Amino acid sequence: MTLSVPRAGPGELTDELISKAVLRSEVVYRGRVWDVVSERVDLGEAGEVTRDFVDHPGAVAILALRDDREQPEILLLQQYRHPIRADEWELPAGLLDIEGEEPVIGAARELAEEADLRADRWDLLAEQVSSPGGVSEALRVFLARDLTDVPADERFERTDEEANLVLRWVALDDAVEAVMAGRLRNATTMIGVLSAARAMQTGWHSLRDPREPWLSHPRRRLTDSTTTKNKG
Repeated sequence: MTLSVPRAGPGELTDELISKAVLRSEVVYRGRVWDVVSERVDLGEAGEVTRDFVDHPGAVAILALRDDREQPEILLLQQYRHPIRADEWELPAGLLDIEGEEPVIGAARELAEEADLRADRWDLLAEQVSSPGGVSEALRVFLARDLTDVPADERFERTDEEANLVLRWVALDDAVEAVMAGRLRNATTMIGVLSAARAMQTGWHSLRDPREPWLSHPRRRLTDSTTTKNKG
């Protein structure tokens, strides 16, 4: 009876990072950005299963916050997303597609490329796994503050969907209201907005080191855990 299941304590609310034995793995589709992989997995007592999933390099997103006007504001950008046929309001974001690039450095690069901004203060705000049943993507949302404009002669030339980006400063309270009303539906934007509002409400105590090991990222788990052990 489910109603008699015991309550979890706070210490239990942590995803357990494990890896079941992979008996077979093959790339069944190789794409421009990510691949589709088929793997045979041994689940122990549950038997063997085949799982097809998108093998994703991971990504970063940036919640750029300014508080130099009458209320805290964040930067959102609007761009066309063809799979959902929508001009969507999003946080600046991008793939971790440069070999060896530290995630917070990638976030700084994306902020400059997509929003023409630099930040002197960086914190880790939140992280997520986008759709763990079918995609290996792990994503970190960084909080960027103490912002300045990238000089005009150093700005990145945007192309394709990014060529017509619309950038707007939005009051954080207005963004929260838009999320709760269902007007903003991008998952990363929702997580970043609600996490920032909560973190601000509690005095920013939940912010984390932007260079904290990223053990929930499938591709970084081994290298980051090894680095952490060596430092210890």
